[in-house]
Amino acid sequence: QVQLVESGGGLVQPGGSLRLSCAASGFTFSSYAMSWYRQAPGKGRELVARITAAGGTTNYADSVKGRFTISRDDAKNTVYLQMNSLKPEDTAVYYCNARSYYFEYWGQGTQVTVSS
Repeated sequence: QVQLVESGGGLVQPGGSLRLSCAASGFTFSSYAMSWYRQAPGKGRELVARITAAGGTTNYADSVKGRFTISRDDAKNTVYLQMNSLKPEDTAVYYCNARSYYFEYWGQGTQVTVSS
């Protein structure tokens, strides 16, 4: 069955870095655009970063541009989110998303907490 399993979240101090991973299975990973979303307490889910199926195009929320980098390894069926210069306002549950023309899948989320 389809699975998206996020990992790499945790507690980090402001200014620190984390790398999130999302391991996919059960579908043709290379054919899907992959995205990271986040949801902070009391707020809606927002798009953080997206990478196209061919990996040629990336898009970022203005709030993370220059700090976060999304990448994918189709040989490993994995998408990554490198997060640098983390701020307290980056605290949220981060979700992996896979989308094609017909289907969309979500992971269970991983908590990222930025605090001193």
